[in-house]
Formats: sequence, structure tokens, C-alpha cells
Amino acid sequence: MSELTVLQAVRLKGRVSPTDLAATLDDAGTDGTVERLVAAGLLIDGPALRISPSGRDRLTALLAEERAGFDRAAMTAVYDQFRSVNTDFKSLVTDWQLKSGQPNAHDDADYDAAVVGRLNDLHGRVSPIIEAAGAQLPRLNAYSVKLQTALDSVNAGETAWLTKPLIDSYHTVWFELHEELILAVGLTREQAARAGDAQ
Repeated sequence: MSELTVLQAVRLKGRVSPTDLAATLDDAGTDGTVERLVAAGLLIDGPALRISPSGRDRLTALLAEERAGFDRAAMTAVYDQFRSVNTDFKSLVTDWQLKSGQPNAHDDADYDAAVVGRLNDLHGRVSPIIEAAGAQLPRLNAYSVKLQTALDSVNAGETAWLTKPLIDSYHTVWFELHEELILAVGLTREQAARAGDAQ
């Protein structure tokens, strides 16, 4: 497991247990990398792992090195395509959480089923965008698997997998993918927010 992949996963999660880190990376062999990063002072161990200031600096350098290795114009085109789908996803999440301006009690099966139907349609639209991103930056291909896993759970009736925080729900994974794309094109989340593109 690469240093960049582990540092980025911990940064995106904020705080994460080693077990949850291994699960989100789909790799039980993260322990050795984590131990090395803790020993180097790049990760802070405690009740949960978190990235240290020097770890953030190291990650910034690794991401800059990574950006130098792909076609920036192609990745910018991918990001522009994602922005359009992201707008629709934000609307979908709002509609899942609210119904007629009130908190959705999820007591209207037809309403919820319509939102889940839209999620399936949206997933079909975002999948080729992730594939194009992965052509430039292969580690982003993992997001296709993670989104599909969450979607399968939602379609199986486990609707917590649509928006529940602290698990790799569809919303959690989407947020992390969005963050990855923002960084890949050399923006900060604040710059993306000023452009009306924050989630």
C-alpha cells in the first residue's frame, strides 16, 4: 500500500481506526505502511489515526508529484463533467433528506423509491467519468467499486448506505471522490466553493 494512498485516506476521513482504514482501502495489509508512517511522524496514532502537520506537508508534495504525471487538460475535462453530475447529486441528497420542505420521515415508499431510481440513473452517468479519471490517475478507479458497493446496499433496501456519515455510504464516497478531483486539478475546496462547486 503506497504512502500517498494511506495518507490521503486518513486525511479524507479526518480520524479513522486502523480497521476502518483497511476496510475503506480494501486491503488488510495496511498495518505495515501505517506503522512506518507513525514512526516517521506522518500519522498520529491514538484512539484513531490522524494525519500530522508533517504528514500533510508530505501528502501535499506527493500529490503535486502525482499531478505532474498526468494530462492536466484531460483531468480538467473530467472535473468539468463531474461538476454537472455533482449538481444533480446534491439535489438528490436534498430530496432524500427533505420532502415538501420538511424532514423526510421515509414513510412514503413511492417517494423514496423514486429518489433511489434517480440515484441509479446518476450512477450510470458518473461511472464513465470515474473511468476517465482513472485513465489519468489509476488509484481513482477504487471509487467505482466503492460507489457500486454502496449502491448495491441501497438497492437491497439498506438505505442508510445512501447518506449515513462515518461509513462508506454513497454520499461519503462521493464527497471523497469530489475532494480527490478538486485536488487533482490543483484547486482547494475553498476555491471550488467560490466557484459554486462545493458539496
